[in-house]
Amino acid sequence: MLLLGALAMALACRGAATAQSSGAPEAPSSPAVIFPDGWTVQVDLALTPEQHARGLMFVQSLAPDRGMLFLFDNDERRPFWMKNCFIPLDIVWMDENDMVVEISRDVPPCEADPCPNYTPSRPIRNVLEVQAGLCASHKLAVGDKLVVAGLPAGARP
Repeated sequence: MLLLGALAMALACRGAATAQSSGAPEAPSSPAVIFPDGWTVQVDLALTPEQHARGLMFVQSLAPDRGMLFLFDNDERRPFWMKNCFIPLDIVWMDENDMVVEISRDVPPCEADPCPNYTPSRPIRNVLEVQAGLCASHKLAVGDKLVVAGLPAGARP
């Protein structure tokens, strides 16, 4: 087991050294969303109804380069809430082409029932949740195109 860990570290370091020496950014090998300014957020995927319902519940902290991407198979005005969420979030509502349709900024955790719903003003396809303030700090705006990369085969319905 120790040998496998050492091998994994060596390969990870080798990959990092290769990426730095080439000078060109590599496409993410795990799911990621790339902002127009080049900021990359590694994302966990919510693909099933159970994953959609759980979202970032019970997550204690979220690094600026981490988030969750909810992928759906149709356009709908989907309400989101912050039940059992411990951190404030920016919710990015996207269309089927990963264009930003709307942004709910600095959405606070729900502190008492009933929790409010946050619903986009029009039907959307997908949703990105990131640390509150991230959209402002990277100047993300309605109409911006996000790049979704590194999705496993069949992840998009």
